[in-house]
Amino acid sequence: MNRVLDRDRAVLVVVDVQEAFRTAVDGFAAVADRTAVLIQGARALGVPVVVTEQYPRGLGETVPEVAAHLDGVPRLEKTVFSAAGAEGFDLAGRDQALVCGIETHVCVSQTVHELLHDGVEVHVATDAVASRSPEDRRVGLDKMERSGAVLSSTEMALFELLGRAGTDEFKTIQRLIL
Repeated sequence: MNRVLDRDRAVLVVVDVQEAFRTAVDGFAAVADRTAVLIQGARALGVPVVVTEQYPRGLGETVPEVAAHLDGVPRLEKTVFSAAGAEGFDLAGRDQALVCGIETHVCVSQTVHELLHDGVEVHVATDAVASRSPEDRRVGLDKMERSGAVLSSTEMALFELLGRAGTDEFKTIQRLIL
């Protein structure tokens, strides 16, 4: 296993960055910002994006600062915790997943564990996940890493997907992260 993201093998999985979490989740604004950057970068690099919403009638829709970058990307409504269990969830034949979203210790963790169980190489953008408490976030990340997920960051993941400098795509990614 290479353990480096490859744009031809990866899909970005955005888990439940929804309105009800805005005031409940520690670090929400930073996660929404990093998620928006990941979406823009993935789209610029031709990496498919999958987005879920946990019970949107109760928790609200994907927040506007993230949704603004989802032009044409459907949002999968779910009541199961793992995004991989949502009706219509599809990795488009890819065998790597870059995962971000809310909450680290519940929906993100269960998504990561289901994907790992299915043989997918999973990377978690640690600066783009959050929980209501810092302790739950830490425990969730620890458990995912012990289970085989690769911990990463938004910038690290985008540069791995990019692979090289000196291109128009490099300039796009550079603008997103700076």
